[in-house]
Amino acid sequence: MQVESARLRRSLQRREEDACEFVANVRQESVIFFGLTGGIASGKSSVGRRFRERGLPVVDADEMARDASLPGTPGFEEIVQTFGADLVQADGRIDRKALAARVFGNPPNLRKLNAILHPKISQLTMLRAQALTEAGAPLACYEAALIVENGMADAFRPLVVVSVSEAIQLGRLMSRDQSSREDATKRIAAQLPLSKKISVADFVIQNDGTLDDLKDRADQVLDAICARSGIDAAQYPR
Repeated sequence: MQVESARLRRSLQRREEDACEFVANVRQESVIFFGLTGGIASGKSSVGRRFRERGLPVVDADEMARDASLPGTPGFEEIVQTFGADLVQADGRIDRKALAARVFGNPPNLRKLNAILHPKISQLTMLRAQALTEAGAPLACYEAALIVENGMADAFRPLVVVSVSEAIQLGRLMSRDQSSREDATKRIAAQLPLSKKISVADFVIQNDGTLDDLKDRADQVLDAICARSGIDAAQYPR
């Protein structure tokens, strides 16, 4: 798909939601994007890694956010100017945990951060989607935490939701981030309940078992998506 430079420049000013729409529109031209989402510490990233291991292109919104705030980028400079130079670590990068703590539970700060990052995330996401389309990729995954919250579930059919029981989710989050039970509980409660995401899912990957169990279920889902889309799953060998 050829995108005129003027149209692309206008697109770069759109917000993250518009980036989702762009990716969804790409599927009408060539590559089929399906969605991958879940809750915090549900295992969504592990499923995305398994898809990559099989050779499937995965556009990760969180990676786009990290790239949008790397040292030397406009996003980095705007974050430092807005939230303080004390967020810069010894390696020169933004301390993402410290930044998250600064915006968590603070709607004005969160709005400021979103205003900085959303246009940059939009730009990087659209360029990645365009590159996959031009390369002739038949299938790709769009991994993002807020697909359902942004009202984009129907744009990324089939939608895969990675789910986990609340007790296991809490334990994994505390272990992963070395956070207290209170802090972990608040972070989970601040998100859309997994039940809401499951209610609009086409495939649900339950992640209450081992990593091998998760990989097996991810493989089954990817094969099913290939069959539904008329794509030979052998292109993505296990």
